[in-house]
Amino acid sequence: MRLHLSLEDIRDTKHRGEIESLLRVTCARYDVSHATFLALRSKSSSKHDPFYFTTYPKAWVDTYVARNFFELDPLIAVSLAGLLPVDWESVDRTDRKVSLFFEEALSHGIGPNGLTFPIRGPYGERAFFSVSSHLTQPDWADLRALIINDLHVLSYYLHETILGVTGLRPVVRSKALSRREKQCLELLAAGQIHKQIAASLEISESSVRLYLRTARHKLGALTSHHAVARATILDLINI
Repeated sequence: MRLHLSLEDIRDTKHRGEIESLLRVTCARYDVSHATFLALRSKSSSKHDPFYFTTYPKAWVDTYVARNFFELDPLIAVSLAGLLPVDWESVDRTDRKVSLFFEEALSHGIGPNGLTFPIRGPYGERAFFSVSSHLTQPDWADLRALIINDLHVLSYYLHETILGVTGLRPVVRSKALSRREKQCLELLAAGQIHKQIAASLEISESSVRLYLRTARHKLGALTSHHAVARATILDLINI
């Protein structure tokens, strides 16, 4: 239900002035403290050209920009290096500059726990979606398990929508999806892994991987979660 409501909210977002409010609603719905979408690289540039939308306190945003933490933030580095969600606890803090960065963020009311979802678009765009939490580590671990799949789907949906309303994303075109491709994407969005999808549809895991791969190709998506987002935007699947 939360995912469905969140997707509807994102779909109804038509102007960039509505994005911060959208992030605040998402925070409240998923019981997290703050959320940020940061685009690192646009279609036309191979250099870092960040723009962002965030619910972070203004004092932290001003500090971050003034001290050019874009060059230091380890979450940017991990987002450029991989595609899997990153729990902030797993970030290497042996570098004193990195540990001081997290300490300063905490002093501004950010964290200490969080998740970052790297995003890689089909036109070379790079971005990430992050959420932070003030929960204790045990409580955060419980919440993380409940929300990580939804937020992974939402990260790509946000990416598509934000680049659309800001005019930075080309028009999305795709070929029609087959019935099996749609079913696999819908079950993936519901949190099922390949083995579970195969059991639900009574097909082999290799068939599931094939259907997801062809769906990604048709939708111009680099990951299956990106394919879910694009298929949802185009009203090709129901979530």
